[in-house]
Amino acid sequence: MEKQKNYALITGGSKGIGKAIALQLASKGINLLLVARNESELQKVADEIKTNYQVEVDFFATDLSSPDAADAVFKWTTDHSYAINILVNNAGFGIFGRFEEVPLVKQLEMLAVNMNALVKLCHLFLPSLKAQPQAYILNISSTAAFQALPTLALYAASKSFVLSFSRAINYELKHTSVSVTCICPGPVETSFADRAGLGALDKMAQRFNMQPNEVARIALKAMYNRKIELTPGFTNKIGAFASRILSKRFLEKTAASLYKI
Repeated sequence: MEKQKNYALITGGSKGIGKAIALQLASKGINLLLVARNESELQKVADEIKTNYQVEVDFFATDLSSPDAADAVFKWTTDHSYAINILVNNAGFGIFGRFEEVPLVKQLEMLAVNMNALVKLCHLFLPSLKAQPQAYILNISSTAAFQALPTLALYAASKSFVLSFSRAINYELKHTSVSVTCICPGPVETSFADRAGLGALDKMAQRFNMQPNEVARIALKAMYNRKIELTPGFTNKIGAFASRILSKRFLEKTAASLYKI
């Protein structure tokens, strides 16, 4: 009997950290399933991977802010009998602006992607992941998880949720074959700032930007080592440590001074 092929499922797999993770997994000979909004971008990434690596690649275009998107992704994998042993919840975005001034519908869409889709995918895939000899969930959070960020209020709150949720279910799953790892990167050279609407304010963060490939390398190493939580980059580690010892009021005032409207 032919051995069942396993796949890594990556949301937000068409660009940035998600694409970098896809390429590095492909270099290890791991088959890939990519999920993102833009079908043409997914096709380009799939073609690039097929050209350079001997792995199988398929993709599914959907907007994860839709309430039924996670269910559609799960149905797609089951309809094709894809066996998942790595789930990477990378899709997410931020919106810059005062809470009361940003259209509520946009903020709810962000929460749906950053939290709801991640939770649903974990819940839907956990039974099959637990049936694997070894399986991994890799959730991408942010250093924004460590403090409240005025003008990025719901983004930071959603990333705090991802970190807390990841740590909790990792503990629940400690006697199973599934490990959960949460990565909290700081600024990364991606399209995040453009979509968030940070504009010129992003220039101050650019000096600390990490490259997606480096974040992906660190994230995958942590995942395979079954680490629970990791903040990549020395500067980001210092910031994470500072958030634990400095007063919340001071941190909020500092953040508000950096991200002024």
